[in-house]
Amino acid sequence: MTDDSPFKLERICVFCGSHSGVDPAFRAAAVELGAQMAKRGLGLVYGGGKVGLMGAMADAALAANGEVIGVIPRSLRDREVAHLGVSDLQVVDSMHERKRLMYGQAEAVVALPGGIGTLDELFESMTWNQLDIHAKPAGLLNVAGYFDPLLAMLERAVEQGFVGSSYREFLRVATTVPELLASLESYQPPAETLWSRRSDVPTDAFE
Repeated sequence: MTDDSPFKLERICVFCGSHSGVDPAFRAAAVELGAQMAKRGLGLVYGGGKVGLMGAMADAALAANGEVIGVIPRSLRDREVAHLGVSDLQVVDSMHERKRLMYGQAEAVVALPGGIGTLDELFESMTWNQLDIHAKPAGLLNVAGYFDPLLAMLERAVEQGFVGSSYREFLRVATTVPELLASLESYQPPAETLWSRRSDVPTDAFE
């Protein structure tokens, strides 16, 4: 169930590509996010790789003396080339354990441009929020319109009755790093979620 304590942002869990993508703006945004988080005293929790957007973001945070926690499965340690220079590299046994640890060590989740894995991680976090498993905001850094089709699909799902409009309360969308960080820092968990308003769900369903 959700935690009723006041929201205080200290670390952000960031999901992003292990590749840099085609548009140079993607890498530039990852670098800016890592640097700005460190300057604001916000710790970074990420997937532990040193390649692609992951590595660029981690390097920028480290260069600005930020805390960087990497979480990577043993099966991906060599494939994603684990970043041995981070503050704390946590090697786990599975993708499920990776996500659990990443979510648990941060107060917010952010997605930068990335592929299927990034989308999976973002939507699992949003699902947990909707189901009252946690009350952590999710943020999208919509660089160069990368997430425009995804946002259109979410609105389509709302129109067709599959997603409640309350998702907008915890999904923060921004096109710049300062805008996104300011939005996350000012976040307050909603009093209710779509799931908590359902009378047919026992209150201890997720304890």
